[in-house]
Amino acid sequence: MMVREQIEAKLKTAFDPVFLEVTDESYRHNVPAGSESHFKVVLVSDRFAGERFLNRHRLIYGTLSDELANTVHALALHTYTPKEWSALEDTLSASPPCRGAGSIA
Repeated sequence: MMVREQIEAKLKTAFDPVFLEVTDESYRHNVPAGSESHFKVVLVSDRFAGERFLNRHRLIYGTLSDELANTVHALALHTYTPKEWSALEDTLSASPPCRGAGSIA
């Protein structure tokens, strides 16, 4: 199973999302071809009601602890309740270019 698929499966189980999008953005970074190390996650769940953004991220980090300890180098997290997501009109800005040394952004 690919890393992106593992992330999706774990997040679906843990958060029962209304919307989930996991994007492999590794190609935007200075990593070997085929690396699965940089991801953007957009997660909309009722589970986030009453939770601050920091705690939402901690919940995700806990769910993905194995991936973060091994293959995943970076996660760009965008976490919303359904009400917050609706207010955004289901839109989200693109990730900024990589600013790491030697990036190919």
